[in-house]
Amino acid sequence: MGKRKLCLGLVVGSIAGGLLSLLDRDARDYAKRKAADVKNESSYYATHPSSAVKRVKDSFDRFNAQFTAGADNAINALEQVENTLEQFTGSETKKLEK
Repeated sequence: MGKRKLCLGLVVGSIAGGLLSLLDRDARDYAKRKAADVKNESSYYATHPSSAVKRVKDSFDRFNAQFTAGADNAINALEQVENTLEQFTGSETKKLEK
């Protein structure tokens, strides 16, 4: 029950805050422009769904390439750290063996 009241309070507070912010003319103008942009884009994608699919696919491909590059860089960095540690621990082991 407490979780439900918290979520309801957050939703009501968000709505109230949004409505209060619309008392400002600049905020209203900005909200109107953004609503018009959303309307135009949604109507475009409703009539051209293949374009939306292509855009999502391209975005996913870019994300995948960036993720792979980041993973490769992280693996390279870990290998360099491992090699450096092996150099230090290897020299210490040789000193201890003598």
